[in-house]
Amino acid sequence: MKSELLRLLDVMDRLRSPGGCPWDAEQTHQSLIKYLLEESYEFVDSVDEDDRQAMREELGDILLQVYFHSRIAEEHPTDPFSIEDVAAGIADKLIRRHPHVFGDVEVNGTEDVLANWEQLKAAEKNRNSATDGVALSQPALPLITKLIYRAEKNGITLDLPTTSMNNEVEIGDALVAAVVAAIKQGIEPEDLLRSRAREISAEIKRIESL
Repeated sequence: MKSELLRLLDVMDRLRSPGGCPWDAEQTHQSLIKYLLEESYEFVDSVDEDDRQAMREELGDILLQVYFHSRIAEEHPTDPFSIEDVAAGIADKLIRRHPHVFGDVEVNGTEDVLANWEQLKAAEKNRNSATDGVALSQPALPLITKLIYRAEKNGITLDLPTTSMNNEVEIGDALVAAVVAAIKQGIEPEDLLRSRAREISAEIKRIESL
């Protein structure tokens, strides 16, 4: 029996090839970005709702995006790659990043695993700054969270505002209050937080240069 993954590969190839679907043939990496984001958010919703059927369907939609982008990539005139190259790359990365499973490195828990992952990642990508590799196009809240996380992991002390909130409810209320205050002043919360994220990124780089 043929693997369903291979059947999906054949379907995608048929859709993209001459005589296939005109819409699919016109798509580019850029035109598909919005669908990848939408499907990812829909999967998050299905997880939050613990809807198993929806989870399976949304994962299929995300998988389609991986196959679609990979099929488009095959057509690049000078630097093509396929779904096989994509799969090989991530399999190799997982093996490299888990020396405690595939090698002889010993760890004492998840903290050691995460620390090893970040160290290996930095070495592989020859990163010189804690901000390297942080996707600036992501929503502002995860962006600023990632920057603060990277700073802490690299021993960089930032001068950030603090509060005396002690639990999730208080913190959640404070976040909502900040959004309400921004709206009342005609400020877009996303833009404001993204601006602060850029300032934090610049501050990290400034400290690193000292």
